[in-house]
Amino acid sequence: MTDRFRLTMAQLNPTVGDLKGNADKARAAWAAARDAGADLVMLPEMFITGYQTQDLVMKPAFINDAVATIEQLARDCAEGPALAIGGPCPEGTKLHNSCYVLQGGQVAAVSHKYFLPNFNVFDEVRLFSRDQLQGPVNINGVRVGIPICEDAWYPDVVEAMEESGAEIIVVPNGSPYFRNKFETRLNKMVARVVESRLPLVYLNMVGGQDDQVFDGGSFVLNPGGVPAVQFPVFDEVIETVEFIRGDDGWSAEKGRFDRHPDAWEQDYRVMVEGLRDYCGKTGFTKVLLGMSGGIDSALVATIAADALGPDNVRCVMLPSEYTSEHSLEDAKACANALGVRYDFVPISEGRDAITNTLAPLFEGTKPDLTEENIQSRLRGLLLMALSNKFGEMLLTTGNKSEVAVGYATIYGDMAGGYNPIKDLYKTRVFETCRWRNANHRPWMQAPAGEVIPDRIITKPPSAELRPDQKDSDSLPDYPVLDAILDILVDQDGSVADCVAAGYSREDAQRVQHLLYISEYKRHQSAPGARLTPRAFWLDRRYPIVNRWRDNG
Repeated sequence: MTDRFRLTMAQLNPTVGDLKGNADKARAAWAAARDAGADLVMLPEMFITGYQTQDLVMKPAFINDAVATIEQLARDCAEGPALAIGGPCPEGTKLHNSCYVLQGGQVAAVSHKYFLPNFNVFDEVRLFSRDQLQGPVNINGVRVGIPICEDAWYPDVVEAMEESGAEIIVVPNGSPYFRNKFETRLNKMVARVVESRLPLVYLNMVGGQDDQVFDGGSFVLNPGGVPAVQFPVFDEVIETVEFIRGDDGWSAEKGRFDRHPDAWEQDYRVMVEGLRDYCGKTGFTKVLLGMSGGIDSALVATIAADALGPDNVRCVMLPSEYTSEHSLEDAKACANALGVRYDFVPISEGRDAITNTLAPLFEGTKPDLTEENIQSRLRGLLLMALSNKFGEMLLTTGNKSEVAVGYATIYGDMAGGYNPIKDLYKTRVFETCRWRNANHRPWMQAPAGEVIPDRIITKPPSAELRPDQKDSDSLPDYPVLDAILDILVDQDGSVADCVAAGYSREDAQRVQHLLYISEYKRHQSAPGARLTPRAFWLDRRYPIVNRWRDNG
């Protein structure tokens, strides 16, 4: 009877649609496992296709290519450890989210996902079919249960595997980040271990895909819920864990154990990794943004420099007559501290031309928001021209507070391909800037120290589109606004809940109104890194046309 079982965990970063590239990563992990004398190498959920594929996986030609790639991988990895890799599995008219076990040059077994998540960013009921509860797979004499991601969040699948003779549970995951999610995962897996009395391996992928970032943090739990191994968050890792059979069954030997950083650092890392992978996987090497001298653009510039390196970031100051001297000084100081390119492009001449062009049509009207938005849209025009000319992707810089209430100009400062701070409320923007000034990590490519001048953080926020303008002229103060938005958006609460929390009914109803009438803007906004379970995009899907209001 086998007394030792060696499992290589491959916490890796796939790219959606890159079948060859993902197979190459799997092959390299398999070679490392072979050199380590492993019995099995496990890769994350849907690894061959990348995750999430959304409707791409419904294309028959794509499914056929994915299956053919897996079958070729089986032939290439015939002499050595078994290879478990996630991918789509067609069966008649059904399509499954599955884990293929490759051994001896062929597909030796396939385990299908049973629980299909249909909430937050997940829409798997639309894409995949359920199968019957699965039993374990025999690998070199050891029965390994392979519940896929959501299958391990409920007792049923692991219980069925344990009752069918599973000795070790290995869970391949594609679990994207939101703040403080690791504790939830850990608690769920401890429950499965306590119930089944079996050791459990939780393997998660890393890397960015559109708005989501997969944060890794894979771990191994021994019977009783005792941690044996814990991988870092966000980094690719290939590591072999040894299991030993004793009188009480299997348990893992203690191995590497990486401590995880706090939520502030993890949020910042998500914004950096999200941008880095969004650019890397779409082919962009350089970015640009409008640098206003305000806090949002300063933070986005810092994230971009940390993600891509200062040499690959262009910041453009586009001043008007309303731009303060402080803003001019602060924008340049921040760009210089980061070491990024800084361009100065006044908009006065262009604005005069547009004003003169519209003068016959605007005759007899008073200046209003229209003239303010012309400035913003002219800046968007100029930034997009630079983007087109030099192949640099334009970043937009609206925080979650502004995105929520529409405090942004569509086709103006909303123009851009990606928004790193889209899910970061304004109050957290301030604290994130302070955190970055005080902290530096090896994964940051920009300089250490105070890269965001203190005056940018402490001065009153302003769009500077009219004389002496402040954000508080149009919105509640940000601590109040963000607290109300947290209730209405993140908690799906009511106006009455806002009032019960101590906020005025007038403010709550006003914020609710702005939230609903801005839906059309969000439908046209750039994607951005998801930090919470209620990010704007797949997490929260509201109609654009909506006359209902909560009058509570």
